[in-house]
Amino acid sequence: MQIIKPEEVLSEYYPPMSNHEALVEANRCLYCYDAPCTHACPTHIDIPKFIKKIASENVVGSARTILESNLMGATCARVCPVQELCEGACVLGSEHKPIAIGRLQRYATDYVYERGIDVFKPGPPTGKKVAVIGAGPAGLTCAGELAKLGHSVTVFEKRELANGLSTYGIIVLREPLEVAQAEVEMIQRLGVTVETQVELGKNLSWEEVKAGFDAVFLSVGLGAVPALGIPGEEHILDGLEYIEASKLDPHGMKIGNNVIVIGAGNTAVDAATVAKRLGAERVTMVYRRTDREMTAYPHEYSFIKNEGVEFRFLTQPVEVVSEGGKVAGLRCVRMALGARDASGRPSPEPVAGSEFVLPCDQIVKAIGQEKPLVAKLLGLETEKGFIKVNDDFETSLPGVYAGGDCIRAKGSASTVMAVQDGKMAAFAIHRKLAPSVGAAADD
Repeated sequence: MQIIKPEEVLSEYYPPMSNHEALVEANRCLYCYDAPCTHACPTHIDIPKFIKKIASENVVGSARTILESNLMGATCARVCPVQELCEGACVLGSEHKPIAIGRLQRYATDYVYERGIDVFKPGPPTGKKVAVIGAGPAGLTCAGELAKLGHSVTVFEKRELANGLSTYGIIVLREPLEVAQAEVEMIQRLGVTVETQVELGKNLSWEEVKAGFDAVFLSVGLGAVPALGIPGEEHILDGLEYIEASKLDPHGMKIGNNVIVIGAGNTAVDAATVAKRLGAERVTMVYRRTDREMTAYPHEYSFIKNEGVEFRFLTQPVEVVSEGGKVAGLRCVRMALGARDASGRPSPEPVAGSEFVLPCDQIVKAIGQEKPLVAKLLGLETEKGFIKVNDDFETSLPGVYAGGDCIRAKGSASTVMAVQDGKMAAFAIHRKLAPSVGAAADD
């Protein structure tokens, strides 16, 4: 019997670059003027500048350049879809191999974290207090930028650990827990207070927040994986909880021999990766549309196929088949694509008389997340269920701002977009609280 060691099979996919590898790769860069890679980065990191600093062996300066634009640079170096963003825009990509921007960014940010080097200090105190609700990438970024500008910031997080999906929802293969927590510690060293296991509406009242702070930033992410609404659903596992267990207690996980993952987004790919690498003999991803409509990035789709995971497209689950209280299969119906729906994708429609059963002994669902509940709690205006904000990320409540996945009514949610939201919201809050010096934040 093969003994699987989670720390080995789920270790980071790419090894860290050696000093020599980083120097060689950095010296391949053309250091473009008005570089396409920088334009392609949602946080607009000056990529040629940080790579040039690596080439000149000024790694601390390189990390500073990255973190000036993106305080979660160590996370984004690992989880950003660089193939679709900066590396995809690299001018060397058309005829040569694009610069490994993500791995170079990881090299620089890891360098300062491993040596305990802080590249920023808190700004002179302004006397203003800001509350951040939710310690995901948007919230931590907003808090850190505000602390750099001299504001007193308290972050309230309902979970035991901060940094949201970077901590709990991204597999170790892409981002180890230690990386996410190093970023939290960096934000705390800027003077930010992070209070965990504190949830708005439960052990933290909105009245307390309004009375104690001059401004509020909501970084609450999204909710639980929604229900499928099919018989036997109580036997289906939550994909985010499945990934979380693989990070916090992989040795305690029970992995099926024949696992089905419902969904075809990046979280579904991560769940399938966990199942396959932790011992499942067969893993099948079930999706009601085709590979052309799946929301996983193309490189993630390619990756999971290489892992040996199978796909059943145009397949809709309708019932969990169980025997003696245990999962025995997933009853499905074949689908055909019809007219486009609100998402702009062809709407799947069931084919009459096409039911069949896929045998399995474990089912995991990763079909997105529910909309944020805090909007209803605070009476905020919404758009398609997401919190509605203006160009300054201010909600319908004056002085209350929001960013990250909870406002993503348009476009795809991602860590790097959440970081940009947090950064720009911080500058907007600063302009409101300290108008005489607010313009400096945008320079």
